[in-house]
Amino acid sequence: MFAVIKTGGKQYSVAANDELEVELLEGAPGDMVTFGEILLVGGEAGVTIGAPFVEGASVSAEIIDQMRTRKILVFKKRRRQNSKRSRGHRQHLTIVRITEILTNGAQASGKKAPKAKVAKAAAPATDTAPAALVSGGLDSSNLSLISGIGPTIEKKLRAAGITSWEQIAAWTDADIAKYDEELALRGRVVREEWVQQASELLAGKPPRAKIDQAELKSGEDR
Repeated sequence: MFAVIKTGGKQYSVAANDELEVELLEGAPGDMVTFGEILLVGGEAGVTIGAPFVEGASVSAEIIDQMRTRKILVFKKRRRQNSKRSRGHRQHLTIVRITEILTNGAQASGKKAPKAKVAKAAAPATDTAPAALVSGGLDSSNLSLISGIGPTIEKKLRAAGITSWEQIAAWTDADIAKYDEELALRGRVVREEWVQQASELLAGKPPRAKIDQAELKSGEDR
């Protein structure tokens, strides 16, 4: 069975055990809440559409957590008026887990939905190297070993979900164009051959960054 509920001026399609973020609701984690504005209820018996709400229908849920979103900055400027204003905002949200979808005026049982089980990864064998290590004992998550990737660019890449040489080595032309635009890399990926460098590192070759530093030091000694 599923339903479409209205809360906080928004509509959500829900089913039992679903978790969703809604506009702030009063209550603490563990409290039960009831949504009474049900726009639609569907199940094996068919679909019932409200006018505007389905009579006698409600949805019960458990509050899982109270949270706030990432801060957004709102900047306003009036030209030639010497007027600037910057404000920050973090929206309050409530995470709920749907427990029951009720029809025909039925009352909520108050029973909480079972928590979803999270599978635990098996521990690596003690006689094997960590998965992040590649040939030569180098850590494939160390993006700074690719020549041209400094601390600032590395931070941008990690924020975009790029955390290993394997990911960079698998980039296609479309991926390169995408990240070049999104992260303002200005053609560095192609110019500095990041994809080729990542492939070389995975193959066990020494980092170009270290080779360049060694050659520079050798030249200074001369």
